[in-house]
Amino acid sequence: MDTAQGLALIAATVTTGLVSGLFYGYACSVMLALRGTADRTFIEMMQRINVAILNGWFVLGYVGALLFTVVALGLQLADGWTDAAGPTVAALVCYLAAMAVTSRVNIPLNNALEKAGPPERITEPHTVRRHFEGPWVRWNVVRAVLCSGALVLLCWSLILHGAG
Repeated sequence: MDTAQGLALIAATVTTGLVSGLFYGYACSVMLALRGTADRTFIEMMQRINVAILNGWFVLGYVGALLFTVVALGLQLADGWTDAAGPTVAALVCYLAAMAVTSRVNIPLNNALEKAGPPERITEPHTVRRHFEGPWVRWNVVRAVLCSGALVLLCWSLILHGAG
């Protein structure tokens, strides 16, 4: 059971790190680069990104982080409450909060941007962009912080697991 716990924690940590890095990458590069583009270019690029990101590699990390963390916690609790279980629970809470932000804010914003239609047909691209960009960027930072917190907590759990 100890080896299975360790492997599940490693998988949870790696996949959470991938998702944290994705959100961090958006916050410190992608959105900054797009900030200087014309409204129609911004809308087109975000529409393309929102389609491209829906692939198996993204799903593996995004859903995998949740599943591996749940498995790791389940294995920890099967042995009774361990020192490593506390940070794993906290990591799960942080990651679930990031998923809630994604599903309740970022995805609806992505969907609204898609519904605006092809950028060349949008009559007021500045308004469409203004309703999307600010809120999306702010909430992306929130989910990046939450995922980074989950990553730190999983690292702590790994340390405690190894010391136990």
